[in-house]
Amino acid sequence: MKRWSPVGLLFLFVFLAGCATIQSGGELQYGRQALIEGRNEAALGYFQSAAQEDPNFLYRTGSSPAQSVWSYVGRAEYLTGKFPEARRDLERALASNQPEDITRLYLGLTLAREGDRQRGLKEIETGMRGINSFLDYISQTQRYSIGQYWDPNRDIRSAIQGDLAMIAGKDLDWQKLTANTEWLGIRMEQESDLARRQEALDRTRWRSD
Repeated sequence: MKRWSPVGLLFLFVFLAGCATIQSGGELQYGRQALIEGRNEAALGYFQSAAQEDPNFLYRTGSSPAQSVWSYVGRAEYLTGKFPEARRDLERALASNQPEDITRLYLGLTLAREGDRQRGLKEIETGMRGINSFLDYISQTQRYSIGQYWDPNRDIRSAIQGDLAMIAGKDLDWQKLTANTEWLGIRMEQESDLARRQEALDRTRWRSD
């Protein structure tokens, strides 16, 4: 039987870890597409598979903040009505990767569904303010590159401002806030892809001119 040297074992570990990361990335991308299309059960299966391959996987794309694989698992669990599981996995995501504003949106929604509207509202508001700050930051600091493609017409930020005003008001419509928050979570996933595609398209046009 062949004995592995310490160096050989290290290279094998790195190789296997890299394979797991690639596999997780592919599963997560399939899951994101399913999530955007509203195929929530299929999305959950992909995300769970990605988490099983690499439970520490962080999804990064372009200028988007890194997001834990457990955030995606928790979002899909929320959207399929698995609220206790969603709360567990969303809190797990935040424990390992705090700056996750979209995760906070879904944690807030989950808490509200479970009856803790006070804490749920705080998480939703914190998530919305974080997303608004991110969009302002990237549009100001990278306005001549990727920043110009994020929320160019300020549709997302306008919606957030409307929701924050409703939260601050006396008459909070939970049904409307829930629908708006769910829309925001999916829209941010779409915006990430749209920004990258539009940037790539413009770069191709500039090179051909």
